[in-house]
Amino acid sequence: MNASLNEKLGTVKWGEFKYKDVFNRIEQGRRLKKDDQIDGTIPFVMSGTTNAGVVNYIANPVASFPKNAITIDIFGNTFYRNYAFGAGDDTGVYWNDVTAYSSNAMLFFAVAMQKSMMGRFSYGKKLRSSQSENFTMRLPVTDNGFINFDFMESFIAELEAERVAELEAERVAELSAYLTVSGLDNYELSGDEVQALQNYSLLTWKSFNLECLFGKSTRGKRLKGDDRVSGTLPFVTAGEASEGISAYISNDVEIFEKNTTTIDMFGSAKYRNYKYGADDHIAVVHTETVPMKAAIFLTAAIHKAAHTGKFDYGHNFYAKDADALDIMLPAKDGKPDYTTMETLISAVQKLVIKEVVLYANQKIETTKAVTKRYW
Repeated sequence: MNASLNEKLGTVKWGEFKYKDVFNRIEQGRRLKKDDQIDGTIPFVMSGTTNAGVVNYIANPVASFPKNAITIDIFGNTFYRNYAFGAGDDTGVYWNDVTAYSSNAMLFFAVAMQKSMMGRFSYGKKLRSSQSENFTMRLPVTDNGFINFDFMESFIAELEAERVAELEAERVAELSAYLTVSGLDNYELSGDEVQALQNYSLLTWKSFNLECLFGKSTRGKRLKGDDRVSGTLPFVTAGEASEGISAYISNDVEIFEKNTTTIDMFGSAKYRNYKYGADDHIAVVHTETVPMKAAIFLTAAIHKAAHTGKFDYGHNFYAKDADALDIMLPAKDGKPDYTTMETLISAVQKLVIKEVVLYANQKIETTKAVTKRYW
């Protein structure tokens, strides 16, 4: 927080206010056991700070608390909610249905309430909302002693504006670094890329066998979790989480080259632009000699051919299945047209990056527009 905002906090007058004098509705949530929760769309809040206390999304007919409310759990963790929600019996809910406070005022209240309860509650001493009615929080006041809502509005707006400026600076730096490293700092389509996209429907496609294109695929070797030694080499196993990287190891295993494609036991293919190890549920297709962007195109074609639902825990995909796999590729003179594949992937990458940049800019400008009226 910058110096000017700190100065404002130091110069404004402050007063003590009881929770019950600020909120005319102070209620406790209702117990709903985990086994009884039905999947749905209602955020269900319980004690804890992970995901701001939202433990599930349910469809149970629980009491629905309104958006623009504040929750405090049994440990004193406080969160502002700008959405309707349900709450467990370890969560108190605070709002005012007579005087509709602004979201900025509620955010200020939430911070003041959190500060007032710091360190007061634990497993041995849990908070119940009914006990908190006479708790007090310090709030800015006017000369005649009333809550200074104008100050709170402008303070939260300026704080948001400051954070927006920080985020904008971070966004520009991160995007610039990413675009430079990825070679996409110029994301305007070239003439060849525009033409490749326009002519996509006119491409000639041909079926190619993977083994005929790249030789026999290689199967990784089993390495039990307990035997893995921490290190820096990505170790690839089956699964989608972290692109299948389950650990970083220093074991003496076969190291596969970058610019290759892995296919896990479910038929899910992924492009690897780094060296790695792999377990026995992974088949490696040796596309090392293919240009990088063409290899990415190949991975998409491999995934489409292999990830069809045919392979599962009972029927694993192995290297021999990769060797037998036929994939569809753009062709020229009866051979894979790697040049066209490169151009298409380059165009798609640029379009995606451009959309990300435009989206980020739009989010920044929208936030600025919302906060500008308070400056």
